[in-house]
Order: sequence, then C-alpha cells, then structure tokens
Amino acid sequence: MKIFKEEQHFRQTWLVVVLIIASIVPVTMMIKKYLKEDTTLSTQEFLITIGVIIVSISLFFFFKLTTRIDEKGIHYQFFPLHFKVKTIPWNTISRAYVRTYYPISEFGGWGLRGGFFFNKGKEKAVNVSGDIGIQLILKNGKKLLIGTQKKEEAKRVLETYNSKIN
Repeated sequence: MKIFKEEQHFRQTWLVVVLIIASIVPVTMMIKKYLKEDTTLSTQEFLITIGVIIVSISLFFFFKLTTRIDEKGIHYQFFPLHFKVKTIPWNTISRAYVRTYYPISEFGGWGLRGGFFFNKGKEKAVNVSGDIGIQLILKNGKKLLIGTQKKEEAKRVLETYNSKIN
C-alpha cells in the first residue's frame, strides 16, 4: 500500500518581498501621522492599526495545502479556508494524472481558485506555488487540480491506484 503525503506553504521569495513592500507603505504613513505634532491619532489607535496591518500580512504564512493519496482516495485541505480534510473517493474519479498547468492564465493565480472571475466553469484549483498539479476529472464532470511539488512521487502513487478508478 503506497501513500503520498505533501504539505506546502506560501514561502516563495517573491511573495515575501511583495508582502514586505506592501506593508512598508501603510506602516510608514501611520508612523508619519502619529509623529505629527498636531496628530489626532491616539497611541492606542496607532498600535491597533499597526497590529492589524502586521496580522493581515502574516496570515499568508498560516496558509497550508496538505495532500494525501491512499487506498481510500485523494484527500486535501487548504487551511485556514478548509477546516476539515476534503476526501475524493476513488469511485468518484474518472481520471487522475499529473500535468503542467498555467496558474495565471488558467486559474488567475495561486490559492483556492476557480468559479469566480477566472474559469467560471466546472474546473477549480487549489495550489500554493509552481506549475505542476494533480489533475482530477470527476465522474460528475467537475475538474479539480491540486498543486504539487512532488511530481514523480505523485505520478508513481497515482499509477498504483489507477485500478481503483472505474
């Protein structure tokens, strides 16, 4: 019995740089406003605002995509948007394979994608980084792509359970 496990986080260098730069502007503006002699901003308001900015940006580092493939099916969770693990049983899948995809043009980027502005059809994606994913085509016609950084390992495990797909 083979089991595939993967845990991914938003840790890309470019994302960290963007978040730092994005936080510098509002924090600098708040500091300037607070240090003015004629400020109407109390210390409490200043600290709360700075805290909200820091917490908001820090939330990106709590996001985690967990994937597991076993004899029961394919399980995934995109915490904190999914509090429970979602399971897709093998008998609901018509096809499962690893593929290269285009995150921005196909899904509008990374995260929990599909069903809004980009790709309003039956295709969704849950991804954190990169351009490799486990493509699932379900028997009900829906499609789900789960991002992975372990291309070869995912391929091997999917081949193991290929017989469970009817």
